[in-house]
Amino acid sequence: MDFFMRETLPPAGKESLWRAGGGRASHTHTGKGETAMAKTTPSKTLPRPLPRKATEEIYARLAAADPEPKTELNYSNAYTLLVAVVLSAQSTDKGVNKATRALFAVADTPQKMLELGEDKVREYIKTIGLFRTKAKNVIALSRRLVECYGSEVPHDREALESLAGVGRKTANVVLNVVFGMPTMAVDTHIFRVSNRTRMAPGRNPLEVEKALLKTLPEKYAKHAHHWLILQGRYTCLARKPRCWLCSIADLCAYKDKTPPPDGA
Repeated sequence: MDFFMRETLPPAGKESLWRAGGGRASHTHTGKGETAMAKTTPSKTLPRPLPRKATEEIYARLAAADPEPKTELNYSNAYTLLVAVVLSAQSTDKGVNKATRALFAVADTPQKMLELGEDKVREYIKTIGLFRTKAKNVIALSRRLVECYGSEVPHDREALESLAGVGRKTANVVLNVVFGMPTMAVDTHIFRVSNRTRMAPGRNPLEVEKALLKTLPEKYAKHAHHWLILQGRYTCLARKPRCWLCSIADLCAYKDKTPPPDGA
């Protein structure tokens, strides 16, 4: 889960999401701790989505360019992925990986993390944003995994979202990456790409998630989440999208495409 403008973590310890397509984001806390993304446009009427054939062609091109996309967070098991995603709010994947390299070397299971303790966890992750709250969440979720789930990461959404620091997006990442479920973890990148291209226009992450899943061809379901994240992270940038390098530019409905720089 740098995701970029990067997600922020409210006091409860969840992720937050930003407005896509430029401009400043406003946040609405959703009780569970995640924050909802503001509308991308003042209009209540969403633009018409791309035809299904165009959407399928987008996935086909992304698949051809990167057949087996992977998360850029380092992990060794379901538990370490869960912790890494929880830590990734308002932090770059590179920064999280730097912190977890040493942390996971000594604590790669819930029980080991509990034995390490909150103070030491905090020391390991102090280089990443909101490390105090995140350390509390890591210990709390580890305790719940030990006490309620036999130290195993559960494979259903309700159970995952009962863990400290885990909201819908984090649950979707774990369900997709660990358990191979066709979930769509809508972060700021996916939100931006979905609205710019008009693959799945939506005013908030849940609308975009539902719209994406509605038109997602089954054969692309396993990797669609990663393709869209990587597209937003490296090509469809928030401020100056690299449209001249984009393999799907001719299918994209975004009107203000960035021209190539001089000499490109």
